[in-house]
Amino acid sequence: MKGWHGRILWINLSTGESKEVEYPKEWALDFLGGRGLAARILWEYLPVGADPLGPDNLLIMAVGPLTGVTLPSSGKMVVAAKSPLTGGYGDGNIGSWAAVELRKTGFDAVVFQGASRKPIVAYIEDGKVALEDAEDLWGLDTFETERRLRERYGKDAGIVEIGPAGEKLVRFATVISQEGRSGGRPGLGAVMGSKKLKAVVFRGTRGFNLHDPKKVKEEGSKAYIEVVRAKNYKFWMRQGTMMTVEWAQEAGVLPAFNFREGVFDEYQGIGGFRMEELKIGQRGCPKCNMTCGNMIRDEEGEISELDYENVAMLGSNLGLGDLRKVAVLNRMADMLGLDTISLGSVMAWAAEASELGHIQEKVEWGDYDRFKELVGEIAYRETGLGDLLAEGVREACTRTGKESCDYAIHVKGLEVSAYDCHAAPGMALAYGTSPIGAHHKDAWVISWEVATDRFSYSRDKAAKVIELQRIRGGLFESFVACRFPWVEVGLNLEYYPKILTYATGVTYTWEDLYRLADRVYSLVRALWIREYGGWSREMDMPPARWFKHPLTKGPLAGARLDPNKYDELLNHYYDLRGWDERGVPRRSTLEKLGLGFTVETLDKIIGLKG
Repeated sequence: MKGWHGRILWINLSTGESKEVEYPKEWALDFLGGRGLAARILWEYLPVGADPLGPDNLLIMAVGPLTGVTLPSSGKMVVAAKSPLTGGYGDGNIGSWAAVELRKTGFDAVVFQGASRKPIVAYIEDGKVALEDAEDLWGLDTFETERRLRERYGKDAGIVEIGPAGEKLVRFATVISQEGRSGGRPGLGAVMGSKKLKAVVFRGTRGFNLHDPKKVKEEGSKAYIEVVRAKNYKFWMRQGTMMTVEWAQEAGVLPAFNFREGVFDEYQGIGGFRMEELKIGQRGCPKCNMTCGNMIRDEEGEISELDYENVAMLGSNLGLGDLRKVAVLNRMADMLGLDTISLGSVMAWAAEASELGHIQEKVEWGDYDRFKELVGEIAYRETGLGDLLAEGVREACTRTGKESCDYAIHVKGLEVSAYDCHAAPGMALAYGTSPIGAHHKDAWVISWEVATDRFSYSRDKAAKVIELQRIRGGLFESFVACRFPWVEVGLNLEYYPKILTYATGVTYTWEDLYRLADRVYSLVRALWIREYGGWSREMDMPPARWFKHPLTKGPLAGARLDPNKYDELLNHYYDLRGWDERGVPRRSTLEKLGLGFTVETLDKIIGLKG
């Protein structure tokens, strides 16, 4: 089998044993890798009802047939597990040399089960596994941890690690690499922490096992040239995703004051042009020629790597309009191993809860010093408020009660990323139906929506969300490669099936790929249903705030989502996906997609419809 290695490395952290497992060829053909392969492994081997922070949970690091090849921004891997934040399927991709080195070890995925009794580093070199003592690293931040590991294993090793937040089982702790690469928003860092797995180090020499490496290189090289020649490449290289601050302000979707508003008076102080004034360099993932990480010196004189999501969530959403101060909060999050999106959301919720008297602690909008303290309190669970917020906004509001859940901005327990949807029903649907909870990467439909009929709830809009989910969340997450060359500079999508064919020797049409993406989405939905023991369409509803609390500022003042129209939009979405009115895949859909192995289990749990 070309294009894949066909093997999974299975490491039992409880016993210290490891083994190489050949997986069925059909898993590769039907799910490619990354998210698709991870979901298939979890369905097959994750014990039903496993505690996400218990030894039975499986932590998976998976690559795909395009990872690390000559192709723009291909240095990506997926980290997946049952999420301690949401209780359902959780994953995230991370750009790192660890992805490339994992691919070169000769495995398509590494699965960690069990839990070590003491802190360890897993060193994986081709088929050799060493679980080495990490007592000296436990408690260190991610930057210092990686520095020490590079001294030990070499500068060219692929390394991912967790910080104190993962060790303390903060439910939105992430996996970090290269002082700013972060992945696994739904608490994958906490899963590593629960297993006492401080870091994983990869080094491989086995190569990629490609069907036609010459053709892969030839076509991939053309793609690199096309990226550089793109019309907006130069501006992208100046600002990267930071250009979105000004766009979001103009479109009325920039989250401000815990998503109360879609505009922020001080947006220029955190925008792309302000970043350009402070910029000292940029960095990104391996295999990338359009690096998105813009570096500035923060308020404390240290280097912080910025992009739109962390700046909006730790800036305008907290009422903080000074980019150098926002950068400190961002750097602290990366060092401690916290997801910046969820961090900005829980701190904004705390500021509003404090303002309304729903909590006793004092947290005020724009109070940089207080937010800085709170970041540490959350990461180390040092105070009552820090410990509460470390559970995520859904749990925090549930424990607090009163009306605080009306302004808890999440879907399925995962905090919403940085786009306000009072006047964007399509993006609200994308958040509502994202396979990991509220995240933008699966269907960033909002730019298309703003440019067309943003206020419609049409069937065409539901179809557009599915189209983007197929490409972004189904395919790029399974290839595994970064979507930015296509999304941001317009790289021709045809490169991907073409290079996939050269890599694997298997010809995939777009019809094949869309069916594969639909298969991944329905399998992930099946995992949610299995782990929750049922399902309700309420799980696919966006935050209450967007229905109940209209915008009060800007050109869209008065806007809010219509609950009845959103309900119809959700019906369109379910119908187009072949799911029933509950959001459950129909029996016929599962059979058509080759997911017949899920039917008996789901039918017992919830009763499948035709």
